[in-house]
Amino acid sequence: MTNTVALLQRLRERLAPVEAAETLVDQVEGRQDNARKAAVLLPLFVDNGVLQLAFIRRASSLRAHSGEIAFPGGKVEATDTSVVMTALREAQEEIGLDPTLVEPLGLLSPVFTVVTNYLITPVVGFLPQGLGSLKLQESEVAELFQISLPALADPAIAYTEHWSRDGQTRIVHFFDYETYRIWGATGRILAAFLELCTQPDTPTQLETSAHCFPQ
Repeated sequence: MTNTVALLQRLRERLAPVEAAETLVDQVEGRQDNARKAAVLLPLFVDNGVLQLAFIRRASSLRAHSGEIAFPGGKVEATDTSVVMTALREAQEEIGLDPTLVEPLGLLSPVFTVVTNYLITPVVGFLPQGLGSLKLQESEVAELFQISLPALADPAIAYTEHWSRDGQTRIVHFFDYETYRIWGATGRILAAFLELCTQPDTPTQLETSAHCFPQ
């Protein structure tokens, strides 16, 4: 548990503060001024002494991204006072997660999706009491599952490809874990999150994924 506490503290220090959400969005939106705003929640919790990250598999009946792996989340509504509120509201609607169980640790840099024209702000949240009692919105979510951070950090499950669209080449991140394939915007967000977790505190301090994540 000591390493878990240290990693959570590291995330609090390295993630952008929730108060900086509008600034982060504005920096990217200046280059994508027609993008629609959205937010997702990265739900972190401890199970059997190991940090876990929760994912959803989207319902096969959805018109967009059906059957894909994602984080709970969705578009910003006019009544949302912040992207954190968006992420928590959407998580409650999609999987029944009680917002009061979530401690927002901070934000990752917003991710722009070329195909769907969304600017997604990832909100990292820690659930000290776990996921609690959940109820999936079956019209949108087919499955909720968890993967431990050590498993996600295993380089054997990760790879990248270079895809071209409209004359621009982009790196696409893939994570193949058991029967699940995580890619697209979720893959980019996960790659950024893992990089933040494993990067050295100083240029001379070399760490590996095995050392970084509590087992």
